[in-house]
Amino acid sequence: MLLFAFLTYYTSTLLTTCYRSGDPATGNHNYAYMGAVRDNLGSFKIKLFELVLYVSLFGVAIGYTIASSTSMMAIKRSNCFHEKGEKDPRHINSNPYMIAFGFIEIIFSQIPNFNQLWWLSIVAAFMSFTYTIIELGVSIAKLAETGKIRGSLTGINIGAVTSTQKLWRSFQVLGDITFAYSYSHILIKIQDMIQSSPSESKALKKASLISIAATTLIYMICGCMGYAAFSDMAPENLLTGFGFYNPYWMVDIANVAIVIHLICMYQYNCQPLFAYVEKTLVEKFRDSQFLTREIKILIPGYSPYKLKLFPFVWRTVFVIGTTLISMLLPFINIVELLRALGFWALTVVFPVEMYIKQKKIPKWRTKWVCLQIVCAGCLIITIAAAAGSIADVILNLKSYKPFSTDY
Repeated sequence: MLLFAFLTYYTSTLLTTCYRSGDPATGNHNYAYMGAVRDNLGSFKIKLFELVLYVSLFGVAIGYTIASSTSMMAIKRSNCFHEKGEKDPRHINSNPYMIAFGFIEIIFSQIPNFNQLWWLSIVAAFMSFTYTIIELGVSIAKLAETGKIRGSLTGINIGAVTSTQKLWRSFQVLGDITFAYSYSHILIKIQDMIQSSPSESKALKKASLISIAATTLIYMICGCMGYAAFSDMAPENLLTGFGFYNPYWMVDIANVAIVIHLICMYQYNCQPLFAYVEKTLVEKFRDSQFLTREIKILIPGYSPYKLKLFPFVWRTVFVIGTTLISMLLPFINIVELLRALGFWALTVVFPVEMYIKQKKIPKWRTKWVCLQIVCAGCLIITIAAAAGSIADVILNLKSYKPFSTDY
């Protein structure tokens, strides 16, 4: 995790350097990551970038839908267990919860653009803080109950799982970590919103250092405390796997916070995709009435609300599509596979290539070789994470039934 934190910070500094085209101090602004790629790497690379970015964002939307339904079902099962005293809480179908999440996202997807999401970031940050504190509290309470630190430096013991299973799980963890550090696609957008003197680049580098250091510290504290408390019995998600511990209502609050956090983050990830599709089609079909038509909706006491027809239809169809795919293939590791590939390309390769191009670093110079080694090393990690995700998907397919996933 420390390695990924350092790597993400380093490549973030390379990316912020490419915020301006040409001269780093006086060159033209790039308002998004895509603009920086276009100016530095050309048309072919921009097509490749678009493919990787938007497939990755699509996968994240599916992942958030699956994860939110898991938290909602954990609340239901926990309450069922404590109210009815059932030893084995009944299994709950995930589909209604995915549909509910999709309905909420259809509403929030009508927010016009990324710049109007500032309040969602505040809500998401507060929710993240809430469930993190509760998760940490659950671990501390368990440690106090047992009175000893459990677990080992080598992780789960062979016997509880086979050596092959442990290897695949280790690879899957790499995918989880890359997911936790994937934010490069909005970095330049954030940089463009910074009004700082003397340099937006310096301000964002400092902000990146502080934020990555803080999140890494939180990740490590929560992970280590959870493992120390529950050892080999620790589930993939403490808050959904241990919903039957008292005070259960506090765990329920944490799961509610997770759902709200995911609702907000869904928009943060999908708004760039919404904007790209709408801008591309409007530029290509300028005379289309469907793409430009606005419908006035009368609201008593307020001025008429202008509903743009195409964005409403397109965004609604997108959310319905991601919801249906989540119901059909509810395997979070499919998403981890996409995000691992996205991390390598978006967080490592493109920033490195743009930096080399902008700084005009000659081939086979020491710095050029070191940067290529970084890219190659991350590719190996990505392949390992992809292998672990594929292995888990194959395992899940053995008991898979479409649209009938229970928890």
